Amino acid sequence: MGLDWGPVLMSVVFFILLGPGVLFQLPAKSKAVEFGGFQTSGPSIVIHTLLFFAFITISLIALNIHIYAA
Repeated sequence: MGLDWGPVLMSVVFFILLGPGVLFQLPAKSKAVEFGGFQTSGPSIVIHTLLFFAFITISLIALNIHIYAA
């Protein structure tokens, strides 16, 4: 059996998409949610870290995603 690339691929995708300010920022500087602002703040980093942990946990444990390479 080959290497399991599922966790690596899902982590990279979620890291890119859930970076504060890339797609959205929660909480934003002046509003609750801001889309495509490419700015960040301390509270935004904490919220996006918790979202990343929740999404990666759900995708790896509950959905049981595996990608095997030879």
